[in-house]
Amino acid sequence: MPAPGIRVLPRPTGPGRTPQSNRASHLFPRSGTPGPIMAETSSLNIPTVDLADLASDDSARVERAAAAIREAFGVFGLVYLKNHGVDTQALNRFYDAFAAFIARPAEEKKPYGRADIWYQRGWTPPNTEVAVASNGQPDFKECYFVAPYPNDAQSALEFPELYPENVWPQNAPPYFEDGIMTLGRSLHEAGLKLLRGSAVALGLPETLFTDLCDRAAHVTRALQYLPLTNTQVNTDIVWGEEHTDFNLLTLLPGGRFLDPDGSPAPGPDNKSGLYLRTRATPEAPNGLKVRGTAPAGCIVAQVGQQLEILTGGTFLATPHVITAPGVPGWQRQSAAHFMHVHTNTVLFPLEKFRSADAVRNYAPPVLAGTYDIKTLVDIGLAPASALDKLGYRHYDRLNRQRAGT
Repeated sequence: MPAPGIRVLPRPTGPGRTPQSNRASHLFPRSGTPGPIMAETSSLNIPTVDLADLASDDSARVERAAAAIREAFGVFGLVYLKNHGVDTQALNRFYDAFAAFIARPAEEKKPYGRADIWYQRGWTPPNTEVAVASNGQPDFKECYFVAPYPNDAQSALEFPELYPENVWPQNAPPYFEDGIMTLGRSLHEAGLKLLRGSAVALGLPETLFTDLCDRAAHVTRALQYLPLTNTQVNTDIVWGEEHTDFNLLTLLPGGRFLDPDGSPAPGPDNKSGLYLRTRATPEAPNGLKVRGTAPAGCIVAQVGQQLEILTGGTFLATPHVITAPGVPGWQRQSAAHFMHVHTNTVLFPLEKFRSADAVRNYAPPVLAGTYDIKTLVDIGLAPASALDKLGYRHYDRLNRQRAGT
């Protein structure tokens, strides 16, 4: 669910497409480990979509935005958005509150680290979430999860760990609760506009994707990447290992660095940032490395695995990595809103995209809630015992009857 998951799916095969295994090669070679040297392309090649164009009565403006979505999501799995409605001043005010919470002692934060609900609400301690494609390397970050909208009661009965109530710290810093809730709703509204535009871009009914994510387990996550030591910088350690998000669509409002004193500051060097891997081609079989730095005033939207599956690989879930700076002591704050299809949605290519290759790559069909649970186990947020929820319970019942218990 709702945490960014990191189970990498196979890529569609066919002209210009090659499969990618679950153990994806890294964007950068690791020390002592051979890896591909990837060509780098400018982030300026990533299209920007003006959400005002999608709302326009001018068909030319709508088609311009639709064409940009097709290129951005088809090649990069990522697009920049302008006129998105996210308030930058409010975002920085929330980051101040979040930094104040993160600065509290671990024992004070511990009650809000809810392993019983798979960390889908409240605080996620450091070294909790792991990356599947990097053999379980934990990420260097602390997080806080909330649902920006009320839960659907029936869905919460069916998938209680995916639809828990929000968890709020006592004596929270000013604007902590209001800030993250406001941010999540602003990002969600921008995501709905983009999803409607994405459907139009693919020749589908405009509300197809938004209908699928109605009452779903959407979650907003605040992240603080932790300072590295002198012995950790300029090694193979990164802030967030290469992965793809397992949800439908991810919205990123932009972040900020904190210097060793904990004050907001420009980044200390050009080593840290969001890098993504483009679709494989015959010319670049490992894909191209692209720095995902949004233009001023824009936010980032990324394709998740659910959208890739539904489109049969036409849209590409974005493999991405968060690299750390080359100097010690620095932190970075960021946020993300994860939009999901409803847990009762069947994940399988839509009929329009159900080619033989797509069926081979994405079969068998799977319930989104099942997919969420399996991924949360893979990335270490849910225990392995959560998989027991996915099996039939008749044999357990029969064994209890036979034992007379």
